[in-house]
Amino acid sequence: MAFVASADLLRSRAFYEGALGLRVVVQDDYACVFDADGTVLRVTAVEQVVSGGYTVLGWRVDDIENDVRTLTEAGVAFTRYEGMGQDPAGIWTTPGGDRVAWFCDPDGNTLSLTQYERSHA
Repeated sequence: MAFVASADLLRSRAFYEGALGLRVVVQDDYACVFDADGTVLRVTAVEQVVSGGYTVLGWRVDDIENDVRTLTEAGVAFTRYEGMGQDPAGIWTTPGGDRVAWFCDPDGNTLSLTQYERSHA
């Protein structure tokens, strides 16, 4: 199970369900729970979200270019970091060949997509 905070559950539901395509399992006044491809993702209501300045959730993907394009078309803006050498889509290639792209949810939580160069257990 993974947790992420939200100051506005309806806005978060629209993002995680609409833009990311996650299926809603249940929603109440305290949380909106999603099925993230077999992992439970609980977006928990809080009064104020305090950003940690680091990635809080990430997904392993097989085709990062396609997934970045699909999310961009759904209105997701990918984050660019100065000096990272990201490509025009916002994808950074690590020295080992893995590829990563970052984006934020409506509360400013940093999320990522990663395509590994080779299999990681």
